[in-house]
Amino acid sequence: MSLRNVGIVYRKELTEALRDRRTLISTIIVPLLLFPVLSVGFGALAVALVGKAKQETPKVMILGGEDSPAVVEGLKKLEKIEIVPAAPAWKDQIINKEVRAAVEIPPGFERDVARQKSDTVKIYNYKEELKSEFATDKIEKYLKDYRDNVVKERLAAKNLPGAVLQPFEVKQENVAPPEKVSGAAFGGIIGYMVILLCMTGGMYPAMDLTAGEKERGTMETILSSPISRMHLVLGKFFLVLTASLATAALSVLSMGVSFSFLHRFSENSGSQRGEAAAFLLQLGPKTVLSVFIMALPLAVFFSATLMTIALFAKTYKEAQSYLTPLTFVVIIPAIAAMLPGVELTPKLSLIPILNMSLLCKELVAGTYHWDFIAIIFISTCVYAAVALFLAIKMFQRESVLFRS
Repeated sequence: MSLRNVGIVYRKELTEALRDRRTLISTIIVPLLLFPVLSVGFGALAVALVGKAKQETPKVMILGGEDSPAVVEGLKKLEKIEIVPAAPAWKDQIINKEVRAAVEIPPGFERDVARQKSDTVKIYNYKEELKSEFATDKIEKYLKDYRDNVVKERLAAKNLPGAVLQPFEVKQENVAPPEKVSGAAFGGIIGYMVILLCMTGGMYPAMDLTAGEKERGTMETILSSPISRMHLVLGKFFLVLTASLATAALSVLSMGVSFSFLHRFSENSGSQRGEAAAFLLQLGPKTVLSVFIMALPLAVFFSATLMTIALFAKTYKEAQSYLTPLTFVVIIPAIAAMLPGVELTPKLSLIPILNMSLLCKELVAGTYHWDFIAIIFISTCVYAAVALFLAIKMFQRESVLFRS
């Protein structure tokens, strides 16, 4: 094999790729801007929205309670709660977010409490709706405090201490460092983004160097040059690999810089943000380098696969229709790694893409399972070698190159 011939093809394709606006956008602009926007922009937006939701005074409706004035009066005195008159269509008002919650007090509630008869107070809300959840929490806290006071009064009437009902406490305490907590919570997202950008970074060059050449009518000219098919496909492959690796490298670098900046900003912005900063992702040079090294064989796999599939297309547009479904094939296992309870096992470490996404989650959390790392790296290298072999074989088939 002549490295000189491969280098000639590579330099020629690299020069043309650097002139292509689509390749530059997908390889450089997107990875450099995506993570700062996601980490800083969406993080700041989320904090602002949650803060605004907490400051809002939610409207709450009381259903019943005519014969329980003490409970109703207590609810009315809650801070940042606005009690509105009951209405027949209260469910629709909650669904339409006109009212955030409704409290149903059963008939004779206070009388039943005095007689030590059990009753149930229901809180109706809009589940997973932020402002409705805040209103529900405030109401629930008041009712729990009311219940505790009733219990204390009953115990005091019988000269019994409060410890009768609470002989001991159960307390949870986290022993994992903040970087592992944040890594376990958000590491799957990092793996997902790196995998997706690693593929999309090589997608446009792969389509341009195969279907694009056919559409422009330059494929015949390139094939008639005094260079073997293997040198030709390797030169093109290394260009696609360069684009894929550049996207992965820039995305990991941008990710590390973005989270480092956000972490320092939060530490210097008051105690509340300083506490939140402890749970931000902290990506050190070791983590960034580890993620990039593990992405190397995956980039080879993606580059060869993209070229092989795009080679069957006659036009650039047809190649896009072939490669678009591949995006979903990649997204599904990458997202599966973020599901709760899905962890690295010997079997899952052999499944391409899923294994890399799970490993990225572990690496971001600072956990290095060297046996799994070896299995994933070797298996991904094998998949990459098979994909590259198929790409070379497809370039040697006239029926594929000149498909009509």
